[in-house]
Amino acid sequence: MEIEIISERNNPFFNRREIHFIIHHENEGTPNRELVRTELAEKLNAEKEAVIVQKIYPVFGVHQSKGYAKIYTSRKKAEEVEQEYILKRNPVEVEEKKGEKKEEETSVEENVESEETAESKEATEKKE
Repeated sequence: MEIEIISERNNPFFNRREIHFIIHHENEGTPNRELVRTELAEKLNAEKEAVIVQKIYPVFGVHQSKGYAKIYTSRKKAEEVEQEYILKRNPVEVEEKKGEKKEEETSVEENVESEETAESKEATEKKE
């Protein structure tokens, strides 16, 4: 897989660079966003978290795909400007320890259970 930058435009109003690119992928399918984000970040010396791939679409009959990406100065700037569904397509990888994740899940489950019991108590009090 090779990425060729077609155009690069600096957009100071949104603190970002806008990139149009072509991906050459011989004998492979269209690459996923995560792989493209990694390659663009390496090629353009940017943080991977600040790279937002807007769209990738294959070109019919050729082993190429065209795409559009935005590179912000930071992830915080991207979250201020971009729509929520675009941010979900370009998630930030967070490394969590298994022990911490289990504690969070149990505390959420406990909160849900306590809310359910409180609601059931209120419902029985109203009946009486």
